[in-house]
Amino acid sequence: MRRLPAVLAAAALLTFATGCGSLAPPGEQSAAAPRLVDDRPVRDGGTAVVGLKSDPDMLDPSLTGTLVARTVFTSMCEQLYDVDRHNRFVPQLASSMPKITDGGRTFTFDVREDARFSDGAKLDAKAVKTSLDRHLHLKGSGRASEIDSVDKVEAIGPYTVRLTLKHADTPLLGRLANTAGLIMSPKALAKYGKNFATHPSCVGPFKYEKRVIGDRIELKKDPLYYDADRVHLDGVVYKTITDGNIRLANLRSGDVQTGDQMGPVEVRSALGDKDLQVLNTPSLGYMAITVNVGNDNGIDGKPGKVDTPFARDVRVREAFDLSLDRELINKVVFQGMYAPACGPVPPGTPLSTPTTCQKRDVAKAKKLLEEAGVKTPVPLELMINTTPEDARFGQVVQAMAKEAGFDVKLQPTEFATGLQRTYAGDFQARTGGWGGQPDPAGNIDSLVGTKGSNNQGQLSDPEIDRLIAAGRSTSDPAKRKEIYRELTEAINRQHSVIYTYRNINYAVAAQDISGISLSGDGLIRMKEAGYVKGGDK
Repeated sequence: MRRLPAVLAAAALLTFATGCGSLAPPGEQSAAAPRLVDDRPVRDGGTAVVGLKSDPDMLDPSLTGTLVARTVFTSMCEQLYDVDRHNRFVPQLASSMPKITDGGRTFTFDVREDARFSDGAKLDAKAVKTSLDRHLHLKGSGRASEIDSVDKVEAIGPYTVRLTLKHADTPLLGRLANTAGLIMSPKALAKYGKNFATHPSCVGPFKYEKRVIGDRIELKKDPLYYDADRVHLDGVVYKTITDGNIRLANLRSGDVQTGDQMGPVEVRSALGDKDLQVLNTPSLGYMAITVNVGNDNGIDGKPGKVDTPFARDVRVREAFDLSLDRELINKVVFQGMYAPACGPVPPGTPLSTPTTCQKRDVAKAKKLLEEAGVKTPVPLELMINTTPEDARFGQVVQAMAKEAGFDVKLQPTEFATGLQRTYAGDFQARTGGWGGQPDPAGNIDSLVGTKGSNNQGQLSDPEIDRLIAAGRSTSDPAKRKEIYRELTEAINRQHSVIYTYRNINYAVAAQDISGISLSGDGLIRMKEAGYVKGGDK
Protein backbone atom coordinates (compact mmCIF):
# COMPACT_ATOMS: atom_id res chain seq x y z
CA MET A 1 0.00 0.00 0.00
CA ARG A 2 1.36 3.42 -0.93
CA ARG A 3 2.14 5.79 1.91
CA LEU A 4 0.87 9.37 1.55
CA PRO A 5 3.30 12.23 2.18
CA ALA A 6 2.24 14.43 5.09
CA VAL A 7 0.82 17.24 2.96
CA LEU A 8 -1.15 14.78 0.83
CA ALA A 9 -2.52 13.08 3.93
CA ALA A 10 -3.67 16.42 5.32
CA ALA A 11 -5.34 17.28 2.04
CA ALA A 12 -7.06 13.90 2.00
CA LEU A 13 -8.41 14.42 5.51
CA LEU A 14 -9.73 17.86 4.54
CA THR A 15 -11.36 16.49 1.42
CA PHE A 16 -13.16 13.60 3.04
CA ALA A 17 -14.09 15.60 6.13
CA THR A 18 -15.96 18.18 4.06
CA GLY A 19 -17.70 15.63 1.85
CA CYS A 20 -20.65 14.93 4.13
CA GLY A 21 -23.09 13.48 1.59
CA SER A 22 -23.17 9.99 0.20
CA LEU A 23 -22.40 9.72 -3.52
CA ALA A 24 -25.30 7.40 -4.12
CA PRO A 25 -27.82 7.40 -1.30
CA PRO A 26 -30.30 4.52 -1.58
CA GLY A 27 -33.23 5.60 -3.70
CA GLU A 28 -31.70 8.96 -4.50
CA GLN A 29 -29.79 10.41 -7.43
CA SER A 30 -26.23 9.49 -8.21
CA ALA A 31 -23.49 11.41 -9.95
CA ALA A 32 -22.17 8.20 -11.50
CA ALA A 33 -24.33 8.29 -14.64
CA PRO A 34 -24.64 11.31 -16.95
CA ARG A 35 -27.77 13.39 -16.34
CA LEU A 36 -28.09 16.21 -18.84
CA VAL A 37 -31.56 17.65 -18.51
CA ASP A 38 -34.43 18.32 -16.10
CA ASP A 39 -37.64 18.54 -18.14
CA ARG A 40 -40.35 19.01 -15.54
CA PRO A 41 -42.99 21.55 -16.72
CA VAL A 42 -42.26 25.17 -15.84
CA ARG A 43 -44.25 28.39 -15.68
CA ASP A 44 -43.43 31.75 -17.21
CA GLY A 45 -41.78 34.54 -15.23
CA GLY A 46 -39.06 35.10 -12.69
CA THR A 47 -35.31 35.56 -12.81
CA ALA A 48 -32.75 32.82 -12.18
CA VAL A 49 -29.25 33.36 -10.85
CA VAL A 50 -26.38 31.18 -12.08
CA GLY A 51 -23.28 31.06 -9.87
CA LEU A 52 -20.05 31.02 -11.91
CA LYS A 53 -16.69 29.70 -10.72
CA SER A 54 -14.83 32.68 -12.16
CA ASP A 55 -15.48 36.05 -13.72
CA PRO A 56 -15.73 35.91 -17.53
CA ASP A 57 -13.24 37.89 -19.54
CA MET A 58 -14.43 40.06 -22.43
CA LEU A 59 -17.95 39.39 -23.76
CA ASP A 60 -16.54 39.62 -27.26
CA PRO A 61 -16.66 36.37 -29.27
CA SER A 62 -13.53 37.33 -31.22
CA LEU A 63 -11.43 38.14 -28.17
CA THR A 64 -12.67 35.92 -25.37
CA GLY A 65 -10.62 33.01 -24.12
CA THR A 66 -12.58 31.64 -21.17
CA LEU A 67 -15.06 28.83 -20.66
CA VAL A 68 -17.23 30.93 -18.34
CA ALA A 69 -17.69 33.52 -21.10
CA ARG A 70 -18.95 30.70 -23.35
CA THR A 71 -21.38 29.75 -20.60
CA VAL A 72 -22.81 33.28 -20.66
CA PHE A 73 -22.88 33.28 -24.47
CA THR A 74 -25.18 30.24 -24.47
CA SER A 75 -27.91 32.58 -23.19
CA MET A 76 -27.24 35.66 -25.31
CA CYS A 77 -25.17 34.79 -28.36
CA GLU A 78 -25.95 31.86 -30.62
CA GLN A 79 -23.52 30.28 -33.08
CA LEU A 80 -23.85 28.86 -36.57
CA TYR A 81 -23.84 25.27 -35.29
CA ASP A 82 -24.23 23.71 -31.89
CA VAL A 83 -23.44 20.42 -30.12
CA ASP A 84 -26.38 18.34 -28.89
CA ARG A 85 -26.54 16.02 -25.90
CA HIS A 86 -25.00 13.22 -27.95
CA ASN A 87 -22.04 15.32 -29.17
CA ARG A 88 -23.51 15.64 -32.65
CA PHE A 89 -23.28 18.87 -34.62
CA VAL A 90 -26.66 20.47 -35.30
CA PRO A 91 -27.64 23.76 -37.01
CA GLN A 92 -28.33 26.74 -34.77
CA LEU A 93 -28.17 30.05 -36.68
CA ALA A 94 -27.40 28.07 -39.81
CA SER A 95 -30.56 26.50 -41.17
CA SER A 96 -28.91 23.36 -42.53
CA MET A 97 -25.71 21.37 -42.39
CA PRO A 98 -23.02 22.70 -44.75
CA LYS A 99 -22.58 21.43 -48.30
CA ILE A 100 -18.89 20.58 -48.58
CA THR A 101 -17.60 20.51 -52.15
CA ASP A 102 -14.44 21.00 -54.23
CA GLY A 103 -12.55 18.30 -52.34
CA GLY A 104 -13.38 19.86 -48.98
CA ARG A 105 -12.30 23.38 -49.99
CA THR A 106 -15.75 24.95 -50.15
CA PHE A 107 -18.33 25.20 -47.34
CA THR A 108 -21.76 26.49 -48.35
CA PHE A 109 -24.63 26.92 -45.92
CA ASP A 110 -27.85 28.87 -45.43
CA VAL A 111 -28.74 30.89 -42.34
CA ARG A 112 -32.09 31.35 -40.64
CA GLU A 113 -34.42 33.89 -42.24
CA ASP A 114 -36.40 34.59 -39.05
CA ALA A 115 -33.65 35.74 -36.69
CA ARG A 116 -32.89 39.25 -35.44
CA PHE A 117 -30.13 40.54 -33.22
CA SER A 118 -31.08 42.09 -29.90
CA ASP A 119 -30.53 45.59 -31.35
CA GLY A 120 -33.05 44.93 -34.12
CA ALA A 121 -30.61 44.24 -36.93
CA LYS A 122 -31.55 41.33 -39.17
CA LEU A 123 -29.49 38.17 -39.40
CA ASP A 124 -28.49 37.49 -42.99
CA ALA A 125 -25.51 36.28 -44.98
CA LYS A 126 -23.83 39.71 -44.88
CA ALA A 127 -24.04 39.75 -41.08
CA VAL A 128 -22.38 36.33 -40.94
CA LYS A 129 -19.63 37.53 -43.28
CA THR A 130 -19.01 40.57 -41.06
CA SER A 131 -18.53 38.41 -37.96
CA LEU A 132 -16.35 35.77 -39.62
CA ASP A 133 -14.15 38.42 -41.24
CA ARG A 134 -13.72 40.04 -37.82
CA HIS A 135 -12.80 36.69 -36.24
CA LEU A 136 -10.18 36.26 -38.95
CA HIS A 137 -8.63 39.71 -39.06
CA LEU A 138 -9.16 41.57 -35.77
CA LYS A 139 -5.83 42.05 -33.97
CA GLY A 140 -5.68 39.76 -30.95
CA SER A 141 -8.53 37.59 -32.16
CA GLY A 142 -8.52 34.24 -30.42
CA ARG A 143 -10.48 32.82 -33.34
CA ALA A 144 -8.01 33.73 -36.08
CA SER A 145 -5.94 30.56 -35.91
CA GLU A 146 -9.04 28.42 -35.36
CA ILE A 147 -10.45 29.28 -38.79
CA ASP A 148 -7.27 30.30 -40.57
CA SER A 149 -8.02 27.81 -43.33
CA VAL A 150 -10.72 30.21 -44.54
CA ASP A 151 -9.43 32.25 -47.47
CA LYS A 152 -12.62 34.09 -48.36
CA VAL A 153 -16.10 34.61 -46.90
CA GLU A 154 -18.83 35.51 -49.37
CA ALA A 155 -22.52 36.29 -49.08
CA ILE A 156 -23.61 34.65 -52.33
CA GLY A 157 -27.29 35.15 -51.59
CA PRO A 158 -29.40 37.01 -49.03
CA TYR A 159 -29.17 34.05 -46.68
CA THR A 160 -26.47 31.90 -48.26
CA VAL A 161 -22.81 31.98 -47.19
CA ARG A 162 -19.86 30.41 -48.98
CA LEU A 163 -16.49 29.80 -47.35
CA THR A 164 -13.59 29.21 -49.74
CA LEU A 165 -10.75 27.44 -47.97
CA LYS A 166 -7.01 27.49 -48.62
CA HIS A 167 -7.01 23.74 -48.10
CA ALA A 168 -9.36 21.03 -46.90
CA ASP A 169 -10.15 21.48 -43.22
CA THR A 170 -12.17 18.61 -41.79
CA PRO A 171 -12.47 20.06 -38.25
CA LEU A 172 -13.87 23.41 -39.47
CA LEU A 173 -17.46 22.40 -38.77
CA GLY A 174 -16.52 21.73 -35.14
CA ARG A 175 -15.04 25.21 -34.82
CA LEU A 176 -18.20 26.77 -36.25
CA ALA A 177 -20.03 24.88 -33.49
CA ASN A 178 -17.88 26.69 -30.96
CA THR A 179 -16.77 30.26 -30.27
CA ALA A 180 -15.65 30.83 -33.88
CA GLY A 181 -19.27 30.29 -34.95
CA LEU A 182 -20.66 33.03 -32.68
CA ILE A 183 -22.26 35.77 -34.77
CA MET A 184 -22.36 39.43 -33.67
CA SER A 185 -24.69 42.21 -34.72
CA PRO A 186 -23.09 44.17 -37.60
CA LYS A 187 -24.95 47.25 -36.35
CA ALA A 188 -23.31 46.96 -32.89
CA LEU A 189 -19.91 46.22 -34.42
CA ALA A 190 -20.14 49.34 -36.58
CA LYS A 191 -21.18 51.48 -33.62
CA TYR A 192 -18.87 50.15 -30.89
CA GLY A 193 -15.96 48.52 -32.75
CA LYS A 194 -13.34 47.23 -30.30
CA ASN A 195 -15.67 48.17 -27.43
CA PHE A 196 -18.26 45.61 -28.53
CA ALA A 197 -17.72 43.74 -25.23
CA THR A 198 -19.31 46.59 -23.29
CA HIS A 199 -22.39 46.62 -25.55
CA PRO A 200 -22.68 43.05 -26.87
CA SER A 201 -25.57 42.31 -29.19
CA CYS A 202 -26.26 38.90 -30.71
CA VAL A 203 -29.12 36.54 -31.46
CA GLY A 204 -30.15 34.70 -28.31
CA PRO A 205 -32.95 33.96 -25.87
CA PHE A 206 -31.73 36.74 -23.57
CA LYS A 207 -30.09 40.09 -24.25
CA TYR A 208 -27.39 41.96 -22.41
CA GLU A 209 -28.51 44.51 -19.85
CA LYS A 210 -25.69 45.28 -17.43
CA ARG A 211 -22.36 44.08 -16.12
CA VAL A 212 -20.60 44.81 -12.82
CA ILE A 213 -17.04 43.55 -13.32
CA GLY A 214 -16.12 40.90 -10.79
CA ASP A 215 -19.70 40.57 -9.56
CA ARG A 216 -22.49 39.89 -12.09
CA ILE A 217 -23.83 40.02 -15.64
CA GLU A 218 -27.53 40.73 -16.02
CA LEU A 219 -29.56 39.53 -19.04
CA LYS A 220 -33.26 39.84 -19.77
CA LYS A 221 -35.57 38.00 -22.15
CA ASP A 222 -35.26 39.21 -25.74
CA PRO A 223 -38.71 39.60 -27.36
CA LEU A 224 -37.04 39.68 -30.80
CA TYR A 225 -35.65 36.15 -30.39
CA TYR A 226 -36.98 33.81 -33.08
CA ASP A 227 -37.80 31.11 -30.53
CA ALA A 228 -39.06 33.39 -27.74
CA ASP A 229 -42.14 31.25 -27.08
CA ARG A 230 -39.89 28.59 -25.54
CA VAL A 231 -38.18 31.09 -23.21
CA HIS A 232 -39.89 31.17 -19.81
CA LEU A 233 -37.68 33.27 -17.54
CA ASP A 234 -37.85 37.07 -17.55
CA GLY A 235 -34.11 37.20 -17.00
CA VAL A 236 -30.90 35.43 -16.03
CA VAL A 237 -28.16 36.80 -13.79
CA TYR A 238 -24.67 35.30 -13.94
CA LYS A 239 -23.00 35.95 -10.59
CA THR A 240 -19.33 35.33 -9.92
CA ILE A 241 -18.80 33.24 -6.77
CA THR A 242 -15.36 31.68 -6.91
CA ASP A 243 -15.62 29.51 -3.79
CA GLY A 244 -17.65 26.35 -4.46
CA ASN A 245 -18.73 26.09 -0.82
CA ILE A 246 -20.17 29.61 -0.99
CA ARG A 247 -21.93 28.79 -4.29
CA LEU A 248 -23.48 25.81 -2.54
CA ALA A 249 -24.49 27.93 0.47
CA ASN A 250 -26.15 30.41 -1.91
CA LEU A 251 -28.01 27.53 -3.57
CA ARG A 252 -29.32 26.40 -0.20
CA SER A 253 -30.37 29.91 0.81
CA GLY A 254 -32.20 30.47 -2.49
CA ASP A 255 -29.98 33.36 -3.60
CA VAL A 256 -28.65 31.23 -6.48
CA GLN A 257 -30.70 28.73 -8.51
CA THR A 258 -27.92 27.02 -10.48
CA GLY A 259 -24.25 26.49 -9.63
CA ASP A 260 -21.83 26.00 -12.53
CA GLN A 261 -18.60 23.92 -12.40
CA MET A 262 -19.32 22.51 -8.96
CA GLY A 263 -16.51 20.48 -7.41
CA PRO A 264 -16.68 16.96 -5.98
CA VAL A 265 -16.95 18.13 -2.37
CA GLU A 266 -19.97 20.29 -3.15
CA VAL A 267 -21.53 17.63 -5.38
CA ARG A 268 -21.30 14.99 -2.65
CA SER A 269 -22.96 17.37 -0.23
CA ALA A 270 -25.68 18.34 -2.73
CA LEU A 271 -26.55 14.71 -3.43
CA GLY A 272 -27.70 14.35 0.15
CA ASP A 273 -29.91 17.47 0.01
CA LYS A 274 -33.56 16.95 -1.00
CA ASP A 275 -33.86 20.58 -2.11
CA LEU A 276 -31.04 20.29 -4.67
CA GLN A 277 -30.46 18.31 -7.84
CA VAL A 278 -27.30 17.44 -9.78
CA LEU A 279 -26.78 17.39 -13.53
CA ASN A 280 -23.56 16.07 -15.00
CA THR A 281 -21.84 15.07 -18.20
CA PRO A 282 -18.30 13.86 -18.96
CA SER A 283 -16.00 16.63 -20.08
CA LEU A 284 -14.77 16.90 -23.65
CA GLY A 285 -11.84 18.95 -22.39
CA TYR A 286 -8.98 18.51 -19.95
CA MET A 287 -7.08 20.10 -17.10
CA ALA A 288 -3.34 20.56 -17.40
CA ILE A 289 -0.22 22.30 -16.20
CA THR A 290 1.10 24.52 -18.98
CA VAL A 291 4.81 25.30 -18.87
CA ASN A 292 6.06 28.51 -20.42
CA VAL A 293 8.73 27.35 -22.87
CA GLY A 294 8.67 30.21 -25.37
CA ASN A 295 6.25 32.97 -24.39
CA ASP A 296 8.70 35.76 -23.65
CA ASN A 297 6.88 38.58 -25.40
CA GLY A 298 3.19 37.89 -25.26
CA ILE A 299 0.97 35.27 -26.83
CA ASP A 300 0.62 37.28 -30.05
CA GLY A 301 4.37 37.27 -30.68
CA LYS A 302 6.59 34.58 -32.13
CA PRO A 303 7.97 31.92 -29.78
CA GLY A 304 11.14 33.16 -28.12
CA LYS A 305 13.58 32.02 -25.44
CA VAL A 306 12.55 31.75 -21.80
CA ASP A 307 15.49 31.44 -19.45
CA THR A 308 14.35 28.86 -16.89
CA PRO A 309 15.47 25.25 -16.34
CA PHE A 310 12.00 24.10 -17.40
CA ALA A 311 12.09 26.05 -20.65
CA ARG A 312 15.67 25.13 -21.50
CA ASP A 313 15.62 21.36 -21.07
CA VAL A 314 12.84 18.91 -21.86
CA ARG A 315 14.42 16.43 -19.41
CA VAL A 316 13.54 18.77 -16.54
CA ARG A 317 9.93 18.92 -17.73
CA GLU A 318 9.81 15.13 -18.12
CA ALA A 319 11.19 14.71 -14.61
CA PHE A 320 8.45 16.99 -13.25
CA ASP A 321 5.84 15.01 -15.20
CA LEU A 322 7.20 11.74 -13.75
CA SER A 323 6.91 13.11 -10.23
CA LEU A 324 3.09 13.28 -10.52
CA ASP A 325 0.78 10.45 -9.58
CA ARG A 326 -2.42 11.20 -11.47
CA GLU A 327 -4.45 8.45 -9.88
CA LEU A 328 -3.50 9.63 -6.40
CA ILE A 329 -4.27 13.25 -7.35
CA ASN A 330 -7.75 12.22 -8.45
CA LYS A 331 -8.27 10.24 -5.25
CA VAL A 332 -6.91 12.82 -2.82
CA VAL A 333 -8.03 16.09 -4.40
CA PHE A 334 -11.18 15.07 -6.26
CA GLN A 335 -12.43 12.11 -4.20
CA GLY A 336 -12.06 9.85 -7.25
CA MET A 337 -14.90 11.65 -9.02
CA TYR A 338 -12.79 12.78 -11.99
CA ALA A 339 -10.41 10.74 -14.14
CA PRO A 340 -6.64 10.87 -14.69
CA ALA A 341 -5.75 12.36 -18.08
CA CYS A 342 -2.61 12.13 -20.17
CA GLY A 343 -3.74 13.51 -23.51
CA PRO A 344 -6.00 16.07 -25.16
CA VAL A 345 -8.42 13.68 -26.88
CA PRO A 346 -11.41 12.82 -24.68
CA PRO A 347 -11.98 9.06 -24.29
CA GLY A 348 -15.14 7.64 -25.76
CA THR A 349 -15.16 10.02 -28.72
CA PRO A 350 -14.87 8.54 -32.23
CA LEU A 351 -11.24 9.58 -32.80
CA SER A 352 -9.88 8.65 -29.39
CA THR A 353 -7.45 5.81 -28.76
CA PRO A 354 -7.28 4.08 -25.37
CA THR A 355 -4.21 5.30 -23.50
CA THR A 356 -2.55 4.36 -20.24
CA CYS A 357 -1.01 7.19 -18.30
CA GLN A 358 2.60 6.72 -17.25
CA LYS A 359 3.15 5.74 -13.64
CA ARG A 360 4.90 7.97 -11.15
CA ASP A 361 8.64 7.22 -11.18
CA VAL A 362 10.60 9.35 -8.71
CA ALA A 363 13.87 7.45 -9.29
CA LYS A 364 13.74 8.08 -13.04
CA ALA A 365 12.81 11.72 -12.41
CA LYS A 366 15.87 12.24 -10.22
CA LYS A 367 18.07 10.53 -12.83
CA LEU A 368 16.79 12.86 -15.54
CA LEU A 369 17.55 15.90 -13.39
CA GLU A 370 21.06 14.57 -12.84
CA GLU A 371 21.54 14.06 -16.60
CA ALA A 372 20.27 17.59 -17.23
CA GLY A 373 22.96 18.92 -14.88
CA VAL A 374 20.61 21.21 -12.98
CA LYS A 375 21.03 22.18 -9.37
CA THR A 376 18.35 20.75 -7.11
CA PRO A 377 15.88 21.55 -5.86
CA VAL A 378 14.80 22.98 -9.22
CA PRO A 379 12.64 26.06 -8.61
CA LEU A 380 9.25 26.49 -10.27
CA GLU A 381 6.65 29.20 -9.78
CA LEU A 382 3.26 27.57 -10.38
CA MET A 383 0.36 29.96 -10.88
CA ILE A 384 -2.95 28.56 -9.63
CA ASN A 385 -6.47 29.91 -9.32
CA THR A 386 -7.70 31.15 -5.94
CA THR A 387 -10.40 28.52 -5.34
CA PRO A 388 -10.05 25.95 -2.51
CA GLU A 389 -10.05 23.15 -5.08
CA ASP A 390 -7.16 24.70 -7.00
CA ALA A 391 -5.31 25.24 -3.73
CA ARG A 392 -5.64 21.55 -2.82
CA PHE A 393 -4.48 20.52 -6.29
CA GLY A 394 -1.48 22.85 -6.07
CA GLN A 395 -0.50 21.59 -2.63
CA VAL A 396 -0.57 17.97 -3.75
CA VAL A 397 1.50 18.73 -6.86
CA GLN A 398 3.93 20.67 -4.69
CA ALA A 399 4.36 17.72 -2.30
CA MET A 400 4.81 15.15 -5.07
CA ALA A 401 7.32 17.26 -6.99
CA LYS A 402 9.36 17.93 -3.86
CA GLU A 403 10.16 14.23 -3.51
CA ALA A 404 11.67 14.24 -7.01
CA GLY A 405 13.83 17.33 -6.48
CA PHE A 406 11.64 20.35 -7.24
CA ASP A 407 10.86 23.42 -5.18
CA VAL A 408 7.39 24.50 -6.32
CA LYS A 409 6.21 27.89 -5.16
CA LEU A 410 2.45 28.28 -5.50
CA GLN A 411 1.17 31.61 -6.79
CA PRO A 412 -2.59 31.89 -6.10
CA THR A 413 -3.80 34.45 -8.64
CA GLU A 414 -7.26 35.83 -9.31
CA PHE A 415 -8.60 34.35 -12.56
CA ALA A 416 -8.71 37.45 -14.76
CA THR A 417 -5.30 38.64 -13.55
CA GLY A 418 -3.88 35.19 -14.18
CA LEU A 419 -5.22 35.24 -17.70
CA GLN A 420 -3.64 38.63 -18.40
CA ARG A 421 -0.29 37.46 -17.02
CA THR A 422 -0.48 34.31 -19.13
CA TYR A 423 -1.17 36.21 -22.33
CA ALA A 424 1.72 38.56 -21.52
CA GLY A 425 4.13 35.66 -20.92
CA ASP A 426 4.51 36.59 -17.26
CA PHE A 427 4.47 33.08 -15.82
CA GLN A 428 6.65 29.98 -15.48
CA ALA A 429 3.83 27.44 -15.26
CA ARG A 430 0.12 27.60 -14.65
CA THR A 431 -2.76 25.31 -14.00
CA GLY A 432 -5.83 25.57 -16.17
CA GLY A 433 -8.21 23.75 -18.39
CA TRP A 434 -9.87 23.68 -21.76
CA GLY A 435 -13.60 23.20 -22.14
CA GLY A 436 -13.23 20.83 -25.05
CA GLN A 437 -14.79 20.04 -28.39
CA PRO A 438 -15.97 16.75 -29.94
CA ASP A 439 -13.35 16.91 -32.69
CA PRO A 440 -9.82 16.53 -31.24
CA ALA A 441 -8.51 19.32 -33.45
CA GLY A 442 -10.48 21.71 -31.28
CA ASN A 443 -8.46 20.58 -28.25
CA ILE A 444 -5.09 20.68 -29.98
CA ASP A 445 -4.52 22.99 -32.94
CA SER A 446 -4.83 26.42 -31.34
CA LEU A 447 -3.28 25.25 -28.05
CA VAL A 448 -0.01 23.62 -29.11
CA GLY A 449 0.42 24.60 -32.75
CA THR A 450 3.19 27.14 -33.34
CA LYS A 451 0.72 29.70 -34.72
CA GLY A 452 -2.06 28.75 -32.31
CA SER A 453 -3.88 31.73 -30.83
CA ASN A 454 -4.26 29.93 -27.48
CA ASN A 455 -0.74 28.50 -27.36
CA GLN A 456 -0.06 30.01 -23.93
CA GLY A 457 3.36 28.47 -23.36
CA GLN A 458 4.39 29.14 -26.98
CA LEU A 459 5.41 25.56 -27.70
CA SER A 460 6.85 25.23 -31.18
CA ASP A 461 7.59 21.80 -32.58
CA PRO A 462 7.76 20.98 -36.33
CA GLU A 463 6.49 17.41 -35.84
CA ILE A 464 3.45 18.63 -33.92
CA ASP A 465 2.75 21.25 -36.60
CA ARG A 466 3.07 18.60 -39.34
CA LEU A 467 0.60 16.28 -37.64
CA ILE A 468 -1.83 19.14 -36.96
CA ALA A 469 -1.84 19.94 -40.67
CA ALA A 470 -2.34 16.26 -41.51
CA GLY A 471 -5.28 15.99 -39.11
CA ARG A 472 -6.99 18.98 -40.70
CA SER A 473 -6.55 17.86 -44.28
CA THR A 474 -7.52 14.20 -43.80
CA SER A 475 -11.17 13.19 -43.95
CA ASP A 476 -10.89 9.41 -43.53
CA PRO A 477 -11.87 8.69 -39.88
CA ALA A 478 -9.49 5.73 -39.48
CA LYS A 479 -6.53 7.75 -40.77
CA ARG A 480 -7.46 10.73 -38.59
CA LYS A 481 -7.67 8.49 -35.53
CA GLU A 482 -4.11 7.29 -36.17
CA ILE A 483 -2.91 10.86 -36.72
CA TYR A 484 -4.31 12.01 -33.37
CA ARG A 485 -2.73 9.01 -31.64
CA GLU A 486 0.65 10.05 -33.05
CA LEU A 487 -0.09 13.69 -32.26
CA THR A 488 -0.85 12.91 -28.62
CA GLU A 489 2.47 11.09 -28.34
CA ALA A 490 4.33 14.00 -29.97
CA ILE A 491 2.76 16.52 -27.58
CA ASN A 492 3.53 14.35 -24.56
CA ARG A 493 7.18 14.01 -25.63
CA GLN A 494 7.54 17.76 -25.14
CA HIS A 495 6.06 17.77 -21.60
CA SER A 496 5.11 21.38 -22.17
CA VAL A 497 1.41 20.82 -21.63
CA ILE A 498 1.22 18.24 -18.84
CA TYR A 499 -2.27 16.79 -18.88
CA THR A 500 -3.36 15.89 -15.36
CA TYR A 501 -7.05 15.08 -15.09
CA ARG A 502 -10.35 15.17 -16.92
CA ASN A 503 -13.24 16.46 -14.87
CA ILE A 504 -16.93 15.72 -14.92
CA ASN A 505 -19.09 18.75 -15.65
CA TYR A 506 -21.30 19.10 -12.59
CA ALA A 507 -24.11 21.61 -12.23
CA VAL A 508 -26.12 21.80 -9.03
CA ALA A 509 -29.58 23.37 -9.19
CA ALA A 510 -32.42 24.07 -6.82
CA GLN A 511 -35.34 21.66 -7.06
CA ASP A 512 -37.76 24.51 -7.75
CA ILE A 513 -36.18 25.24 -11.13
CA SER A 514 -36.35 23.03 -14.20
CA GLY A 515 -35.67 23.13 -17.93
CA ILE A 516 -31.93 23.65 -17.51
CA SER A 517 -29.77 21.35 -19.57
CA LEU A 518 -26.18 20.39 -20.22
CA SER A 519 -24.98 19.55 -23.70
CA GLY A 520 -22.00 17.45 -24.61
CA ASP A 521 -19.74 20.48 -24.24
CA GLY A 522 -20.76 20.75 -20.57
CA LEU A 523 -22.19 24.26 -20.87
CA ILE A 524 -25.38 25.05 -18.97
CA ARG A 525 -28.27 26.03 -21.23
CA MET A 526 -30.87 28.32 -19.60
CA LYS A 527 -32.97 28.93 -22.71
CA GLU A 528 -35.90 26.75 -21.60
CA ALA A 529 -35.35 27.04 -17.86
CA GLY A 530 -38.06 28.24 -15.52
CA TYR A 531 -39.60 27.79 -12.12
CA VAL A 532 -41.51 24.57 -11.63
CA LYS A 533 -45.26 24.95 -11.93
CA GLY A 534 -46.85 25.23 -8.50
CA GLY A 535 -43.75 26.88 -7.00
CA ASP A 536 -44.04 30.12 -5.02
CA LYS A 537 -41.33 32.25 -6.70
